[in-house]
Amino acid sequence: MLNAFFDILVTFLGIIIVSKSLQFFNAFLFILGKEFKKSSLPAISLVLFLITLGIYAIQLVMADSVETTKLIMTCVGYNAILVFLSYISYLWIDDIEAKSKNKKSIDNSLDWFWNKV
Repeated sequence: MLNAFFDILVTFLGIIIVSKSLQFFNAFLFILGKEFKKSSLPAISLVLFLITLGIYAIQLVMADSVETTKLIMTCVGYNAILVFLSYISYLWIDDIEAKSKNKKSIDNSLDWFWNKV
């Protein structure tokens, strides 16, 4: 019982450390992307969050207890929100880059939203 508790604790601490470091890296890439008007920088964080989501899926398949499964499912939900936010941020910075270079944006479906922001 005690061994299972420590396994869950180590897994939880590892997930928190990875998530927090990815958040800081993500924010840094968004700031750099906005300053340099490069949409490729936020795309890097989007890809990293998608890779992390894949790692969580592999851990979910290999989970051996109900507590670990609940913990990983919480992290998957949290990471899915971060994937959504980083995708929206990528579209926003892509729009900024397209306007600065007088090019067409990849996706103009959110123009109504950007005009209100």
